[in-house]
Amino acid sequence: MKCRILNVCNYLNEKLEPLKDIPLLFIRLVLVYGFWGPAMMKWNNMGAIVDWFRTMGIPFPTVNAYLSASTEVAGSVLLLLGIATRIITVPLMVVMLVAIFFVHLHNGFEAGNNGFEIPLYYLIMLFTLLIYGPGRYSVEGLLHRATKKA
Repeated sequence: MKCRILNVCNYLNEKLEPLKDIPLLFIRLVLVYGFWGPAMMKWNNMGAIVDWFRTMGIPFPTVNAYLSASTEVAGSVLLLLGIATRIITVPLMVVMLVAIFFVHLHNGFEAGNNGFEIPLYYLIMLFTLLIYGPGRYSVEGLLHRATKKA
């Protein structure tokens, strides 16, 4: 029985190997969608965001409001294209940690209660991209393939 299960697992590993980069693409696209909207909301109403950051006790609220909005915009563009993916994931993870601790943690886990569920999922997806990179379906992947052929 044990050998049969291992055989099935090995067979699935072999057959699914060519598809391993597709989830990395989907993770990037989900994150782009998730960061772009809040980034545009911040940029369209920066004064209110600075005030909100101030009421939450975030230090240097003006600087941090602009930094978070800029990070989210840059992150959306870089993740969409799959350029500098491992680099941009770090500041985006910081943004998510700040969101969890300053905005969502006191509401519990559930997203329906404005809890930290969604930022935690984003944090996990960003960590995955930090470890695995953007995958084959990205500008980075294209550049890697092009330099191997040259």
